[in-house]
Amino acid sequence: MPEFISENKKYYTPVEYVFSQIGGTYKMPILWRVKDKPWRYSELKNSISNISDRMLSKNLKELCADDFILKTIIPEVPVKVEYSITEKGKEAIPIISLLRDYGFRLMEIDGIKRK
Repeated sequence: MPEFISENKKYYTPVEYVFSQIGGTYKMPILWRVKDKPWRYSELKNSISNISDRMLSKNLKELCADDFILKTIIPEVPVKVEYSITEKGKEAIPIISLLRDYGFRLMEIDGIKRK
């Protein structure tokens, strides 16, 4: 497969490119949460174990920049910010679901109990 370049970074496979967009520890869990309804920053922070404010902000910013989620500022006092999924983000949900199901299957095979 030929290599390709996006934003001065070389990729060797489309899978590598996908994981550069939605991979990592937190992007898929964020997308999974906002798939059904908008979430506020504090709700996301409280629902994702061990995520720092810095990492949540960074991942939200990247997901917004890559058009997977939409940041909506609601002008009220105090200002309210909500994050919701975009059409591009919705396309990623079946992939995340398959990976999630496969992860549970591997855990079962390896004898890891779900909490």
